[in-house]
Amino acid sequence: MSTVERIKKLCEEQKITFAELERRIDLSNGQIARWKKQTPGVDKLEKVAEYFDVSIDFLLGRTEKRYFDLTKKEKTDIGQEVEEMLNGMNTSSEINFYGEPMTDEAKEKLAIALQVALELSKKEAKKKFTPKKHRD
Repeated sequence: MSTVERIKKLCEEQKITFAELERRIDLSNGQIARWKKQTPGVDKLEKVAEYFDVSIDFLLGRTEKRYFDLTKKEKTDIGQEVEEMLNGMNTSSEINFYGEPMTDEAKEKLAIALQVALELSKKEAKKKFTPKKHRD
């Protein structure tokens, strides 16, 4: 699948046209269609990749992974970090909401929220700081 076909598929998923994408990311009118015959610049590909939150390698067909996925070890490490955070809260003082101790159900919800927040932060960091030679 070509770069233009991948972008078309992403546009269809978002229910937008090439023209709308070009306006949103400040590309000239018809520029994406011209990529069928000419190679786009890296700066232009970066704009498209950022808009759709995918890697440039995905746009170019070098990988089928759209995102900067976390490894199993990274997910395990985040799980341990969440556990340590919650344990730290319990030992320093009881977690309270409006003067009432937090229920086990509320603690579980907080753990899930922390897990999601840390995973998103880790993915953003990987996206921003992983050198190209180490990306899939």
